[in-house]
Amino acid sequence: MNHLDNTQSKTIGFIGLGIMGRPMSLNLVKNGFKLVVYDTNPGPVSELAAAGAKAAQSVAQVARESDIIITMLPNSPHVESVLLGDDGVVQNGKKGTLIIDMSSIAPMSSQKCEAEARKNGMRMIDAPVSGGEPKAIDGTLSIMCGGEQADFDEAYPILKCMGASAVLTGKIGSGNTTKLCNQIIVGVNIAAMGEAMALAVKAGVDPQKVFEAIRGGLAGSAVLNAKMPMVLDRNFKPGFRIDLHIKDLNNALETAQSVGSPTILSEKVLDMMKDLSADGEGQNDHGGVARYYEKLAGIRITPFRE
Repeated sequence: MNHLDNTQSKTIGFIGLGIMGRPMSLNLVKNGFKLVVYDTNPGPVSELAAAGAKAAQSVAQVARESDIIITMLPNSPHVESVLLGDDGVVQNGKKGTLIIDMSSIAPMSSQKCEAEARKNGMRMIDAPVSGGEPKAIDGTLSIMCGGEQADFDEAYPILKCMGASAVLTGKIGSGNTTKLCNQIIVGVNIAAMGEAMALAVKAGVDPQKVFEAIRGGLAGSAVLNAKMPMVLDRNFKPGFRIDLHIKDLNNALETAQSVGSPTILSEKVLDMMKDLSADGEGQNDHGGVARYYEKLAGIRITPFRE
């Protein structure tokens, strides 16, 4: 039996079936894994059950029936509640259970949860993702992991069914530190895109043409290619919400403060996102940061008519 076959013989619990968790869990079902799933929203639970997963009635049930447990939740308090609460994974799961937390949370929270899991004979890695809903759907997420090598090796066949890459970056918490670095770079890139394209429009140059001209050069990036067409099409349907990016940047600032690292650009971008959220745009895609510049400049970043 190879390592994949060995992993597929185990039951995976999946807790958190939101924008990201739902397609991620569906990809595991499609790849032949046996899943027990739970979410406070019954809709995606029913969808997963129809696809072949078992619907659980509680976190505790998932913990009792699973050998490996994946969590995909909004923020640190949610993860700590699900893992460490009285009805949670640590109190109700089996000894030897491997917890794979794929939420984007504070590294210190990952370390706290792992320490408690270890006291109860369980193991844990943190494995946050990047790529948003489109890459969650097609199984090409970038997965950043922290934990022990043996635990990562056990999780790897599972992770590769959800992502194009899975990299162990260090001990527990390192995955979330890596994700915070990712979110700083993504946020600053989107803000720079908005600033540049607002300049183009104000100067009378078609932003569609600017995009076409620069995308193949040094300014080109995955961020530019993903977000600029959405802005041009006025499509701000969330692949990743502004409010979630605010959460990540707050975690980045908290982590940076704890180690004495400067966050000059992150603070500026966070202020932009907070302004947009206050204007009711927090549930829109983070590519909508470009709208911050549109409002300041009094323009719209749209293709020019011929």
